[in-house]
Amino acid sequence: MLTIGPGINVGSGITIQSYGPTSQQSFTTAGATTWTAPAGVYSVCVMCVGAGGGGWGSNYAGGGGGGGGLVWVNDVAVTPGVTYNINVGTGGAITTTTTGTNSWFNTSSYIVGGYGGQGVGTQNASFVAATGGTITNNSGYSGGGGVGGNGGGFSGNYSGSGGGGAGGYSGAGGAGAATRTQPGSTGSGGGGGGGATNVGLGRGAGGGGGIGLLGEGSSGAGGGASTAGGGAGSGGTAGQPGSGGGGATSGYGGAYGGGGGGGTTNQVGEPYQAGIGANGAVRIIWGPNRSFPSTNTGDL
Repeated sequence: MLTIGPGINVGSGITIQSYGPTSQQSFTTAGATTWTAPAGVYSVCVMCVGAGGGGWGSNYAGGGGGGGGLVWVNDVAVTPGVTYNINVGTGGAITTTTTGTNSWFNTSSYIVGGYGGQGVGTQNASFVAATGGTITNNSGYSGGGGVGGNGGGFSGNYSGSGGGGAGGYSGAGGAGAATRTQPGSTGSGGGGGGGATNVGLGRGAGGGGGIGLLGEGSSGAGGGASTAGGGAGSGGTAGQPGSGGGGATSGYGGAYGGGGGGGTTNQVGEPYQAGIGANGAVRIIWGPNRSFPSTNTGDL
């Protein structure tokens, strides 16, 4: 007879998932922190979304940053009273080092939502789009998720390209647009939508949409090419949309995990400003009959 808690064992017909308290905790402030398993909690479900990459600014063409990847894992064994390390990814900034950083639970290689790649730029040639964040599950427990959307690639002269959307609970984030006349891609599986470029020359691009933390919902639509707006990410409640570009200013990625839009000098010579990627997040839930992507994942 296997004992799994004080006075409770598998032989009595009671499992880990059928008893104990019900609650959750979200971590959205970038950087390292910890979580201590409460009394009576032996199993949790974990979701991590990596930070979005920052866009790139150039006086010719600037690429959008990639969206963060989202991973979830259910029935992860924990020990009451034991403290576990957590990292919340930091969004890519408007510098020459504009990648986001990973979000993870327990260790940096255990359950990991990968960061979105940095946007790239050029003076006079094409370039490869920034990649969306990957996902990693080395825990030994079952899970899923979706990679982040790629940032928009080379968009032609004097135009920034859109940021990628955050990954979804069961599909990828939408890709940022490069072509001026096309919108960003719509996310899948609850993923954030990609940002768009602007139809006119020398305009800032839209940031990618973020992802909500309360479980899978509808996917975010891509931003429209006429306004350069980033698409809204969705979860159990919607993630925040990326902001739209205007003038020489590009849109920021939407919370959580959206990639920043690329920037370029506008027609009147104003300085370009690329968009910042959004921070990532980590959420832990526990209690009977709760599991990602969508079984009682709300704020209970």
